[in-house]
Amino acid sequence: MSDDRVEAMHEHLAATAERPVARSASAHLGEAEAVARDLAQRPADPATVRERAGHVVRLLREAGDTEDAVADEHVAAALALAEALAAGDGDDPRADE
Repeated sequence: MSDDRVEAMHEHLAATAERPVARSASAHLGEAEAVARDLAQRPADPATVRERAGHVVRLLREAGDTEDAVADEHVAAALALAEALAAGDGDDPRADE
């Protein structure tokens, strides 16, 4: 499954690595970015995208305060994309048949 939202989610999370985020948030953001990078680099079926995007959602919700306004914007954008992907918004219903 190729989806521009996967690439956008990864780009937003990769951008947080360039920001001075709180140490407590950094590990969660790094793991979320790694999952998103894997999805962006290796196309996957819709069910796998939903599962991994759900993992990104959990990690971002657990990250807490980044203490950086620009990083917060990237996290919010990535979270919105991950939530839509996890919910299967825009999936082709025939893809799982």
